[in-house]
Amino acid sequence: MNKSKKIFSGMWHNALLILLAVMMLLPFTWIFSTSLRLPKDSFKFPPNFLPTSFHFENYTTVFQTFPFLNFIFNSLFVGIVAGIFNIIVTTMAAFAFARIRFKGRGPLFVIFLAGLMIPMQATIIPTFIIMSKVKLVGTLWALIIPAMITPLSIFLVRQFMMTIPKSYEEAAYMDGANRFLIYLKIILPMSKSVIIMTSLINFLFNWNNFMGPLIYLSDWEKMTIPIGLRMLQGYQGTGSISVIFAGVFMSIVPALLLYLFGQKYLVKGAAISGLKS
Repeated sequence: MNKSKKIFSGMWHNALLILLAVMMLLPFTWIFSTSLRLPKDSFKFPPNFLPTSFHFENYTTVFQTFPFLNFIFNSLFVGIVAGIFNIIVTTMAAFAFARIRFKGRGPLFVIFLAGLMIPMQATIIPTFIIMSKVKLVGTLWALIIPAMITPLSIFLVRQFMMTIPKSYEEAAYMDGANRFLIYLKIILPMSKSVIIMTSLINFLFNWNNFMGPLIYLSDWEKMTIPIGLRMLQGYQGTGSISVIFAGVFMSIVPALLLYLFGQKYLVKGAAISGLKS
């Protein structure tokens, strides 16, 4: 009887998970379906979930109407370059807060974490003034430099590094390693999961960032994906909904593939990074 109960319970859980998975996939399926139909078919009532005819020309229209490949390249450039610098800054700061004892470390870290309570909208004006003083407004570097430092990433990586036993450092010191070698050869490799987790979060934020490009960029050739999708809507939303959804689907694919690649690191990093305070 107990065995049959376990089997029934397992089947119930699997059915529930399958139902939740289908519900999660429905919006993506609807976006892809709408991108393949004629615009008039999207407003039929009752709506057809699957298209009755497939119009792949909607995807070519995206590239014919706007320099969409250029938008993708700009978003990738911002996400990758900002991500590389963010990893360097985040891991160094987290290593200092987690593994180096210096005067005022605790209060300084608390003050630093206060940055988590300040929304980006509150700092956009002083950041814009700084970028204009150094003549970076209108360039992609105006998006990259503010994204190099993220307090949340430093907090998560610091929490993870604090779980690494001190014995690794002590053994390295006995072998003659200095602090930088310990950071580079021991702490970084052991923190791979949380570093990948924070890198994915930051990349997705930069990929979907709408406010930054809207404020800092004015050159058409330097626009990113979110601004490009907004332009597809046309004046007062008169753009083809099928073409808009074709652009939306193409913008989702890179982020979705990246998430599927790093899913295990997201779960592992989120699980371990909060074990020790």
